[in-house]
Amino acid sequence: MQTGLSWFFGFPLAKLVTTHSMDVVPKNRPPLDGQHFQVVVIGGGINGVAIARECARAKRRTLLLEQWDFGAGTTSRSTRLIHGGLRYLEHGEIGLVRESLRERRLLLRERPHLVRPMQLLLALGENSSRSALKVRMGLWLYRRLGGKAASNGSLDVSRFEQVLDSGRRWSIFSFEDAQCEFPERLVAEWLVEASEAGAVVRNHAQVLAIDVAYGRAKGVLVRDLLTGREEHVEASWIINATGPWADRVCQRSGIHTGGPMIGGVRGSHIILPRFRGAPTAAVFTEAVDRRPIFLIPWNEQILFGTTEVPDTTDPGKAQPSTEEVEYLLNSLHSLFPGAQVSMSDIRYAFAGVRPLPYVGKSSPSAITRRHSLHDHAKEGVQRMISVIGGKLTTAAQLARECAHKIGVPWAPSSGMAVLPAKGMEASIDDLCAEIAAVSGISETAADAIVEWHGKRTLAIAELARGHAEMRAPLCPHTEHIVAEVADALQNEFAVTLADVLLRRVPVALGGCWSEECSRTAAARIGSAMGWGDRETSSGLEALERERNEFLRKPS
Repeated sequence: MQTGLSWFFGFPLAKLVTTHSMDVVPKNRPPLDGQHFQVVVIGGGINGVAIARECARAKRRTLLLEQWDFGAGTTSRSTRLIHGGLRYLEHGEIGLVRESLRERRLLLRERPHLVRPMQLLLALGENSSRSALKVRMGLWLYRRLGGKAASNGSLDVSRFEQVLDSGRRWSIFSFEDAQCEFPERLVAEWLVEASEAGAVVRNHAQVLAIDVAYGRAKGVLVRDLLTGREEHVEASWIINATGPWADRVCQRSGIHTGGPMIGGVRGSHIILPRFRGAPTAAVFTEAVDRRPIFLIPWNEQILFGTTEVPDTTDPGKAQPSTEEVEYLLNSLHSLFPGAQVSMSDIRYAFAGVRPLPYVGKSSPSAITRRHSLHDHAKEGVQRMISVIGGKLTTAAQLARECAHKIGVPWAPSSGMAVLPAKGMEASIDDLCAEIAAVSGISETAADAIVEWHGKRTLAIAELARGHAEMRAPLCPHTEHIVAEVADALQNEFAVTLADVLLRRVPVALGGCWSEECSRTAAARIGSAMGWGDRETSSGLEALERERNEFLRKPS
């Protein structure tokens, strides 16, 4: 087993430590060396966090390790939909659609402040290969499986028809799905629940190698990137939930899988300001090459994507190519020829690599989106599982299956929604009024905080009460306040400014955000948290570097 590796997953250690380290190691980060865990989960995306939560709830001593920050990889680079997968019906995957729709219902009920119903308009041009009759049949089945009546979107359809290419005939249908604007927040909430159930969680913790002895995975060698300390942890089971990095984890540890498990597919998106004629509903349509594509109102902007490009390079360095951005822009022009949107209007573009199963040279669109669990016992490594595939909607189901496979009984859900799904708007109004009254912040700010933090907003209000610095907005363009950051640093395992402002309190994803906003936020946070100038400056520098690597302005 190799130790002291300076390169892992394609990143030099010096860069990682410089990028992610702070001058102060969190107090809730005691040493791990020599400890034994029943389950070690490698990878802190939506799937890894869900698995750790499931195992911890079943009273298994669980350790969750993430090389960067929780939700910083594929999870934060998705299309941000919680959907049943209407397009999966084309490939006959009715079981996957049924499973996805069931999980969608659960998330809508249990996380109504984060996961909300969303009307979509399905727009097919006159040259579409999909017949209107088949689409109607598919939508009928989709609604039946989803247990909801057809949504009444006649008004949105009428408005939408007025801005489409008037020289073409369109068939437009309306249906309902759901959106999670900020899956980073869903990851944070599940992470806290995992910790409360007993899981030990570590971000900025790089797994250097898996220890295999006598035909069994025995533990992991971990480098804490905040301290540089290398620690060995023993494990009864190891779950490789690293998504597009799954093959790399095995390769670095000398675990032979007989070929790739993952066939990485890059998906790129562009973010635009709301342009004249943009629909208020989301649109599911076809790109210039007849591939399915989404236009979605998101974070007071427009999210448009995605592409499907095979990508076997380092997933941590995935960037939209010029060709992908042009492809997306051409597809937008095909849909809205009068929109007058140009390359310079794109606020930023981002890309992530989907961890789809490896199927050789098959078309990415034809590859199943169903997850699977690869047991390495057949390769001579007992007690190790690699997660293949997975998506936001079915992460909790994947976690239940994974826990069951390693002998963990399915733990019952808490059964308690973060906010009551029934009468949600009234509940939010009441909670906002209560928070504004006890904390001294405006009801508008309270509303913004509740939408991201649910009932946890009460704890944030306590931080804000009596401390003017904690009530300060993070920048002049946002209602979100410094107390949210303090709570994330104290209770949600955030370490760096980037952890907070890109994921726990993701204001840096907003259309208004600029370098000046970053400087203002860093200064206000640093003052409230008692950081010195050096600590604040290094945190700001790392934030800007990570944000610019993630969100690229096309040239």
